[in-house]
Amino acid sequence: MAKSTKSAAKAPAKAAAKAPAQSEATAARGSDKIAKTQIIDLVADQTSLNKKQAAEAVATMLDVVVEALRDGKSVGLPGLGTFSVAKTAARTGVKPGTSERITIPAGKKVRFKVASTLKTNL
Repeated sequence: MAKSTKSAAKAPAKAAAKAPAQSEATAARGSDKIAKTQIIDLVADQTSLNKKQAAEAVATMLDVVVEALRDGKSVGLPGLGTFSVAKTAARTGVKPGTSERITIPAGKKVRFKVASTLKTNL
């Protein structure tokens, strides 16, 4: 029994030793998602702005984009793409679990079209 306890104790130690290497590899190739705080850090690092100013700039830019979309305008970001609002028609759907037919009302959704320069460079 003592041997199984020791080997069990060694297994987490080995996993813990590998965890930093895995996180370094993930950091080197980039993770799947960049958080707003990471964007703020990158903006601060690449400009003469401090983190507070960079946070204000990023927040303001996002607010402007959201407000333009709420007003039904499209937002073009050169080298990235274009955000636009599209109307969706009312349609009939099926309620999960009950198979009951329901009417899904008309609405709006945000669409994004990737810039051709970005698309070719991916």
